[in-house]
Amino acid sequence: MILRPTVVVGALTLLGWNSILPSQQVPSQQASQKAASIANTRGMVWIPGGTAMLGSQEGDPDAPLHRVELDGFWLDRTEVTNAQFAQFVAATGYVTVAERKPTPEELPGVPPEALVAGSLVFRPPGDAVDLREFWRWWEFVPGACWRRPDGPGSAIAGRDLHPVVHICYQDAIAFCKWAKKRLPTEAEWEYAARGGLDQKRYVWGDSKPDADGWVVNIWQGEFPRKNERRDGFATTAPVATYPANGHGLYDMSGNVWEWCHDLYHPRGYGDPTRLAKNPQGPRKSFDPMEPGAVKHVMRGGSFLCSDVYCLGYLPGTRMKSTPDTSLCHTGFRCALTAPAPKPDRAREDKKRP
Repeated sequence: MILRPTVVVGALTLLGWNSILPSQQVPSQQASQKAASIANTRGMVWIPGGTAMLGSQEGDPDAPLHRVELDGFWLDRTEVTNAQFAQFVAATGYVTVAERKPTPEELPGVPPEALVAGSLVFRPPGDAVDLREFWRWWEFVPGACWRRPDGPGSAIAGRDLHPVVHICYQDAIAFCKWAKKRLPTEAEWEYAARGGLDQKRYVWGDSKPDADGWVVNIWQGEFPRKNERRDGFATTAPVATYPANGHGLYDMSGNVWEWCHDLYHPRGYGDPTRLAKNPQGPRKSFDPMEPGAVKHVMRGGSFLCSDVYCLGYLPGTRMKSTPDTSLCHTGFRCALTAPAPKPDRAREDKKRP
C-alpha cells in the first residue's frame, strides 16, 4: 500500500466527496501560427471562439459563475484511447508514472520491498459503508497501469477504443508533446463541454440522464456496492458510445476524468466581476484541504459519478489532483491552437461520428 507521497495526497482529494511544477504553457498565437502548416487536426473538432458564462450551476464556491471570452481552438473529438496511447508508447518507449518503481529518495525510510509500482483501483465493498469513508472502496494494486487497468491478470485486449486510464498529468503532458498538441485550459474545456448551451445543468441540456435512454456513462444503483449498469457499462465505455454534444464532442460528461492545463486554486476559476480573456488559470496552486500540494484541475467526472455521490459529471464542477496521481478512472484529451478550418472542412467535421 505504498505510493509516492504526492500520489497519496492527490488521491485522497480526488477520491473524496466532490467537494487537482510549473504549469505547461499554452503556445502563443505567434508560435501557433508558425506551426499551423504542420498542425495535425485529424480527429479534432474546431471550437469557434466567443463569450460564455461558465461556472457551477450548483453554487460550488470554487467555481463561481463568470464570463469568459475565448479565441477559437481545436479539441480532440474523443478522449485519448488505448490504441492511441499504445502508438505513443511504441514510438517513444515512454513509461507511465504508474509503471515506475518509486525511488528511496521519493519515499525515504520505506523498506525496499515496499517500493513497488502500481495504481489505485476501484473495488466495490461487500457491505454498506459510510460514503465519507472513500478508502473503503479503493485499493492500491501493484502492477495496475494503463496496460493492466485492474492489475495483474487484466489487459486491454479488445479495448482499443476505450479511453486510456491510470494516466497522471505528467503522462498526459508527455503524450501532448509527442502529438504536438497541448492540454486544454479549464475555461476551454468547460466552454467546449457545454456545446453552445448557456447555463444548463448537463452538457446536453436540462433533461435527466435517462430521460430518453442513457446518454452518459455514470453510476446507477447503490453506490459504491452495486452498479446496475443501466447505461450498459460497469467501468469505461468505448469512446463515442453516447451522443455528441452541440460541438460534436463525445464523453465530455462521465466515462473518465480529464486533465486540464490549469493549476488548481479555490479562487482561481474566474472573477464574477469581470470578463476574462483566454484565462490560463492561477500562477500558483493551493488546496486548503491539503496545503503544500501542487495540483492541476480535472474535469468531466467518470463512470463512478452519480447524483448520489459525485456530481463531477456536471460541466461546471471542478476536481483536482497532484501531477503524479493516476487512478482507474483518469484520462485526458488534447487541444491545439491553430487556424480555423475552411468552411467545407467544418461542415464535414460536424457530420463525422
